[in-house]
Amino acid sequence: MERVSIDEYFLKIAAVIAERSTCRRRKVGAVAVRNKQILSTGYNGAAAKLKDCLELGCLRDENNIRSGERHEICRAIHAEQNTIIQGCLHGVSLEHATIYCTHTPCVLCAKMLINAKIKRYVSFRKYSESAFVELFNEAGIEFEVLQKPNSKINFLE
Repeated sequence: MERVSIDEYFLKIAAVIAERSTCRRRKVGAVAVRNKQILSTGYNGAAAKLKDCLELGCLRDENNIRSGERHEICRAIHAEQNTIIQGCLHGVSLEHATIYCTHTPCVLCAKMLINAKIKRYVSFRKYSESAFVELFNEAGIEFEVLQKPNSKINFLE
């Protein structure tokens, strides 16, 4: 049995985190890592203590809003935003971290990640917009879109 690469390992973790998402359109998970240690995690969903889309329905679907547009008409906080917030709540800087996320970021998340001073972004799915590319290039943030990791978890019984 082969050992998975460190990128595949953390992308698999991001995929498991996405299972907590309350979005009806897309489940997104993210994990911030530095020196192979998890700093914080996040998934897309409504703010704490507020009703989510699983309970109330999707405002974006009800208003026929396409993916990548009108981000303000959504109950959810993006996975990358929640990862930054969780780091802040627990006094953990994401400076020089790698973000592993199931999807590439929207432009709003990209700007927040730049200010959080991450150094690398790794994903396996593309979001509907690609405005982040120019911003990441200008900020010197490395990014890669890798193949989707194998969803099978290998156990030795």
